[in-house]
Amino acid sequence: MAIIKVQKGIEVNGALYHGSWKIITIWGIPVRVHFSWLIVFGLITWSLSTYYFPKEAPALPAASYWIKGAIGAFLLFVSVTFHELSHSFVSRKYRITILSITLFIFGGVAQMKGEPPTPKAEFKIAIAGPLSSFFLSGVFLILYSAVSSTGVKALFWWLAQINLILGVFNLIPGFPMDGGRVLRSIIWGKTKDYFHATRKASGIGQKIAIFFIIFGLFSFLTGFPGGLWLMFIGWFLYTAAQVSYQQVSLQENLSGLKVKDVMVKDMVTLSSRVTLQEVVNDYFLKYGYGGFPIFDDGRFLGIITLKEVKDIPREDWAKVKVSDVLIAYNREWEVSPEDDVMKALELMITKDKGRIVVTENNKVVGLITRNGIARYVQIMGKERR
Repeated sequence: MAIIKVQKGIEVNGALYHGSWKIITIWGIPVRVHFSWLIVFGLITWSLSTYYFPKEAPALPAASYWIKGAIGAFLLFVSVTFHELSHSFVSRKYRITILSITLFIFGGVAQMKGEPPTPKAEFKIAIAGPLSSFFLSGVFLILYSAVSSTGVKALFWWLAQINLILGVFNLIPGFPMDGGRVLRSIIWGKTKDYFHATRKASGIGQKIAIFFIIFGLFSFLTGFPGGLWLMFIGWFLYTAAQVSYQQVSLQENLSGLKVKDVMVKDMVTLSSRVTLQEVVNDYFLKYGYGGFPIFDDGRFLGIITLKEVKDIPREDWAKVKVSDVLIAYNREWEVSPEDDVMKALELMITKDKGRIVVTENNKVVGLITRNGIARYVQIMGKERR
C-alpha cells in the first residue's frame, strides 16, 4: 500500500490508472478498482473457500465456504480502502490534495498532489496506513472473540491476521511504501535536506526490492509457495523506488525555475483559416514542432497538434481547415511567466497536454512544452556531470 505522489513528469506506472473504474467517492476522493484487483478477488475467494474454511470449519456446507470466501475477499477490499483513506484523512489536515485511490493487484495507492510540507507531516501521513491496519486487526479480533459461529469466527480470525500482516508489511522501509516514507521523514528531519532524504530512501527501497526478487526466485525454484508473488512485488517496488528517484532528480533540477526561464517567446503561430495540407507542409515538416498556437486577428483561439491532423484522413487534408480540428483555448490550460516550472509540468501531465500557453495581463506571451522542459533537464544534467 504505497503512497504514490502525482507530481508527475514521470508517474509510477501511469498505465495503472487506465483500466480502472470509479466505484465510489469518499470525502471528494474517487475510489477506483483496477481490473487486476478482480483477479485478486477471485483468487482470495477461491483460496478461502477451498482451503481455509474447509480446514477451520469442516462441518459447513460447500456453498457456505464460497459465500464466506467472497465476503472475506470483499472485507479485505474494504480494509485496503480504509488503509488508504487513513493516509488521505491525515493528508487533508496538511492541505494536501488526494486525487484518487486505486486498488490493484499489489494492494492500493493514494495519489497525492504535492509533498508533505515537513518531516513531521510526512511521518504522520505515512504511519497512518499501518496504524489503521493494526486498528482493524484489533477490531476483527474483538469480533472473533464475540461470536460463537465456527464459520464466522474463522472469517474474523483470517481478517484479523491479514490486517496485521498488511500493517507489518507496509512498515518495511522500502520506499515508496509507508515504511519507506517513514524512513524518509526521519532522514529528512535529521539532515533538513528533502532531496537527499528521498534519494537515500529510494536507494534503500531499491535494495529491499532486489532482496524480494532474489528471495522470491530462490523460493520459487525450491518449491516454496508465494515465491513468484514475492518476485512480482519486488519488481513493482523496484520500479516505484526508481521512479521516485527520478522524480526527485527532476524536482531538484527544476527547483526555483520559473516558466519565463524555459518558455518559448518567439512563437510560430497559425491562422485558423489555413488547411491541414498547408499546416503539414509549411509548419510541421518545416519546423519539426509537435504543435502550434492558433491566432486570428491577434486573438488566441487554441492549439493544433499532430494528433488532430492524424485523426483526419489524408485525402481530406486539402479540404479541412485548422478551425475545424483545433483544440479550443481553455483558461485552465495556462500559466504565468512567474509560475514555477513544476506547476506547469504538473498541469500538462494532469490535463494530458504536451504544451500550454503562458499569459500575462490576459495576453499570450509564450508557450511552454514538455519537450522544452525535458531538454532543459537534459542539458542541466550534463552540465552538472
